[in-house]
Amino acid sequence: MNAAITSLLSDSPIDWQAVLDAVIAEFKGSTGALHRLNPTTNLLALVAQRGMPPHLMPVIDNIPVGKGIAGVAAKRREPVELCNLQVDLGGVAKEGARATNVQGSLAVPCLFGDELRGTLGVGLMTPHDFTDDEKARLMEIGRAMAEML
Repeated sequence: MNAAITSLLSDSPIDWQAVLDAVIAEFKGSTGALHRLNPTTNLLALVAQRGMPPHLMPVIDNIPVGKGIAGVAAKRREPVELCNLQVDLGGVAKEGARATNVQGSLAVPCLFGDELRGTLGVGLMTPHDFTDDEKARLMEIGRAMAEML
């Protein structure tokens, strides 16, 4: 995890938008979203986002675990990747996700030990096969964020 993200996570209070922006920059992305799990409703509530079209906000504001890219990452507790969202929804993304114009997409669970605390996702405007190292790095960032979510 880079020093900028580590520094932002040590701030009090944490500026989640700044953290998300640093994560997006780390992955050379254009969009991103951070959700916190509401254990009472089993919904992922939006904490911060960048680059999402206004008409998608009602859809991504509260995501059921198991639905869409973030919801599937939460349910499986592992990274969910799509190389090109514009061509293939991968069986997990909703049709509306194409409205972001994102192509390469990666979402990971934010885990505190074994406890799901939320999800973190980044999107690129070009097709991209995420490497095992990139997936591991985003998982590491998600674990670091989970403690404070």
